[in-house]
Amino acid sequence: MSSHDLYKIHPVREGFLVNSTPEEDAIVSDHFHYLKDLSEPGVVLLAGRTLNADASSFCIVILTTESEQAAHSIMANDPAVRADVFRAELFPFGIALVGEGLD
Repeated sequence: MSSHDLYKIHPVREGFLVNSTPEEDAIVSDHFHYLKDLSEPGVVLLAGRTLNADASSFCIVILTTESEQAAHSIMANDPAVRADVFRAELFPFGIALVGEGLD
């Protein structure tokens, strides 16, 4: 039986969204490709971020996995989390509705 989890990530460094370093850009590129690779088999259902660039900005990743432990492992192995560019929190998540045209 699969479960859904959501991990929420925030940039660790204030000003990251308007003034990232080349090293941070490379890590975020790795983060994007990591999630893209997980979306192809359906593990990542949705990933995205708020479009504001201030300290309230955040990203979410909704996962479908076999367990919360598996979701935690995916979150912990996110390249941007591992590199301390983003801090992450995991939440059990229940999908109540899915609308047309989510793509």
